[in-house]
Amino acid sequence: MALTLMKQVAKISMRGAAAIALVLAVAQPQLALSQPTGVAPQAQQLLKASTEFLARQQRFSVDTESSIEVVLDSGQKIQFDHTARSSVERPNKLRAERTGDLVDQVFYYDGKSLTLHNPDGNYYATIAAPGTLDEMLDFARERLDIVAPAGDLLYKNAVDILMQDVTSGFVVGKGVVDGLRCDHLAFRAPHVDWQIWIEEGKHPLVRKLVITTRDKLNAPQFTVVAKNWNLKPKFSARTFSFKPPRNLQKVEFVPKNTSESKAN
Repeated sequence: MALTLMKQVAKISMRGAAAIALVLAVAQPQLALSQPTGVAPQAQQLLKASTEFLARQQRFSVDTESSIEVVLDSGQKIQFDHTARSSVERPNKLRAERTGDLVDQVFYYDGKSLTLHNPDGNYYATIAAPGTLDEMLDFARERLDIVAPAGDLLYKNAVDILMQDVTSGFVVGKGVVDGLRCDHLAFRAPHVDWQIWIEEGKHPLVRKLVITTRDKLNAPQFTVVAKNWNLKPKFSARTFSFKPPRNLQKVEFVPKNTSESKAN
């Protein structure tokens, strides 16, 4: 359909194209945005209110739909999609089921151990983990090079992590995500730009996040849309624990090369 439309546009005369461009310009919202200096207090306040609200929730679940762009050597972009369901019970429980083009796995954390189960590969790995959610997320990222879905938003001090190295930020305006009115914020750091959409009202939940990597060829983007937030879910004792069937193969985690990470 997109290619057909492009071919039709190519056949339009210069005069017709100019007329269409004028119509589109009128139809588009006129945004007089300039690159701000520093972080606007309102933008930081909205982000802080959202992260602190989520940090106060003792249990919740959320579904996410994400897309990640990979840039080929030719410069062409290829997009891969994933869905995930995350279940959280503070202070030390997490389950994330992730399915998509590049990975299918279930992430378990029960306060004592971290387990990754790959259903398609018929194997799993388990390792002892720290006793709190924040400590486990650090451990998984720094020691195992594993990032839980939307992991940065799960920290109690999520606003400090998100704002690290940010040089500018402002409120773009109002937006709509999945039918819900949101505050649309934009931030910039040395190598990335990121945008976040936060639901209006008494439940200021994150509804969308877009990260643009500026220092990579053609600035690939990572997009996450959050849906079906449930702030009063019911979990069973089995939600966060994993008991492998006998036919599963146990493998070991491969620790992250700490010497390389320090060198980089």
